[in-house]
Amino acid sequence: MNAHETTSAPNEVKIWDPLVRIFHWSLVATFAIAYLTGDEESRLHELAGYAVLGLVAMRIVWGFVGTRYARFRDFVYRPSTVAAYAKSMLAGKPKRYLGHNPLGGAMIVALLVALLATGATGLAAQQAQEGSQTVATITARVAAWTPDIVARAVADDDEDGHGGKQEGVWGEMHEFFANLTLVLVGLHIGGVLLGSLAHRENLVRAMFTGRKPV
Repeated sequence: MNAHETTSAPNEVKIWDPLVRIFHWSLVATFAIAYLTGDEESRLHELAGYAVLGLVAMRIVWGFVGTRYARFRDFVYRPSTVAAYAKSMLAGKPKRYLGHNPLGGAMIVALLVALLATGATGLAAQQAQEGSQTVATITARVAAWTPDIVARAVADDDEDGHGGKQEGVWGEMHEFFANLTLVLVGLHIGGVLLGSLAHRENLVRAMFTGRKPV
């Protein structure tokens, strides 16, 4: 038996290390906070977003240097294997994996990519907004010291400037990826429930305790 499979109970084996479990539930909490405060553009939303990015970065590193079942090489499969597992799941006869099954592994990769895209577009939108505010400040100062016709021209140029447009584009992309992540989360939960029923094991509990039935 592998060192990482040390039996923790007569009929259970240790699968998920503490870092994986802390990452999982911390990500659940921080993404929920970030999503629910998205319309407010508050400091809490920004902090939650930074926390999500930090957690994702940590998980990516752990995917290369972590324990056996935490590594990407243990749960990233070929598309053909993922498709075959999906068919077996629909047929009600899926193969059981101690670690992530092929569909679960694909979902993890999809979630990490979606979360990275959400965070990156959020940062881009924030930078564009800060750039727009800087331009707006300069415009206000120019308007205060120039004739009315010049002030209007500068204001119109600011309204049509790249800062506002970029902020809008990045903001829309940020919202799209956030909603896409939420959809993936829903699919992930559905997959966990189906897997629990198919193999008669509590996968949610396993992510708390780190242990699964042999």
